[in-house]
Amino acid sequence: MDSVTSDIRKPLGSQADNGLKIVVVGGFGVGKTTLVRSVSEIRPLSTEETMTQAGEEVDDLTGVSGKSATTVAFDFGRITLDARNVLYLFGAPGQERFWFLWDRLFSGALGAVVLVDTRRIDDSWYAIDRLERLGLPFVVACNDFGGPRHSAAEVREALDLEPYVPLVDCDARARESGKEVLITLVEHVRHLLTAPTEEPV
Repeated sequence: MDSVTSDIRKPLGSQADNGLKIVVVGGFGVGKTTLVRSVSEIRPLSTEETMTQAGEEVDDLTGVSGKSATTVAFDFGRITLDARNVLYLFGAPGQERFWFLWDRLFSGALGAVVLVDTRRIDDSWYAIDRLERLGLPFVVACNDFGGPRHSAAEVREALDLEPYVPLVDCDARARESGKEVLITLVEHVRHLLTAPTEEPV
């Protein structure tokens, strides 16, 4: 998927003193780099490298045969919420050989976005399982790759999602769509922090 990278060079305000960290995770080639690029107000830091034939022996390219580059560390972007609050976005690499990086990226995070390609829904299991084990709040966003449409109930059942976990559709290439996903996550975290103690957190 092609991304729309923002050309804005917005300086961080001197009063900004509250950084909120969000991690974008998911399977290989689901659009994590694209999402970070599309919503970031600064030129995002990207650690994409060209894929080579050597990588074909260790990375499953099923469903992503047209992919020519891949994240090897993380992507980084920024969104200013108001004068004092800033969102820092970290896109995690999707290949299994880079999963060891995830725990460090999750450290200190407010929550996570699990990006899903419904054509390859099994690729989402690891991210959801890891987040549930850590107790880190997350939302699930189905990225639109133009494949067959699935109902929310079908996706929830396939992912075995708890009823309180938000599930949304998105187009990672579109800035407004990506922002809606992040807003959903922030509102979900706020709800969990203010909900009665018997609700899972």
